[in-house]
Amino acid sequence: MLIDTHTHLYVSDFDGDRDEMILRAMASGVGQFVLPAIDSETTAAMHSLKKQYPKEVHLMMGLHPTHVGSNVEEELAHVCEQLNTRTYVAVGEIGMDLYWDKTYQSAQQDAFARQIGWALAYDLPIVIHCRDAFDEIFDVLEGINDKRLRGIFHCFTGDINQAMRAIDLNMLLGIGGVVTFKNGGLAETVAQIPLKHLVLETDAPYLAPMPYRGKRNEAAYLPIIADKLARIYDVFPQEIAAVTTQNAKKMFGI
Repeated sequence: MLIDTHTHLYVSDFDGDRDEMILRAMASGVGQFVLPAIDSETTAAMHSLKKQYPKEVHLMMGLHPTHVGSNVEEELAHVCEQLNTRTYVAVGEIGMDLYWDKTYQSAQQDAFARQIGWALAYDLPIVIHCRDAFDEIFDVLEGINDKRLRGIFHCFTGDINQAMRAIDLNMLLGIGGVVTFKNGGLAETVAQIPLKHLVLETDAPYLAPMPYRGKRNEAAYLPIIADKLARIYDVFPQEIAAVTTQNAKKMFGI
């Protein structure tokens, strides 16, 4: 069994065939799905899907960095209220994204740090979104002196030094479709990292693996990523599934 540790099954991209898409994923060997939060507008859809698939779907709660804006305090209050009243397996996805816009850079960093504090208070892992912001992310993480800090660098695309820096902070690396891209460089980096530090993800509907690059991603494509890792490590796909599934179960407590 595979676990998709990061998949946005509740977004509108799947409104036309959500149940069929989930069944396709299950038929392909993906048995569980961990859903990251985006902002308050997506919370109801997440809980609706959790109610429909109570054993297969697990929820995170957090404020996505690209949704940090002028209403950041209201959004963070929503995250805090949710963590206080419902059960979640992680605080995520949180972090920093300086690719599109740096207007709210300091607000993103502050929101990231505050949500890490809540994760520690509830003894939950964090799931990190990092785009063009490795230095800023590490500034926050390395300033926290708490051995309970743990989590996943979602959609990891850094170099080997950044990978080891993350691992030293009790982070697993989320590997998705990018590892299948030609000339992307991630496969060469992954080859230097023990499998015990990895989990699998699709980030569906985004970042579809080859040969579906540029099209809508699905959780059913997770075996493509597992097969790519099997070739990188020169092991059977079953070993990739066994180790990464155990890694995910331990991290999320599922």
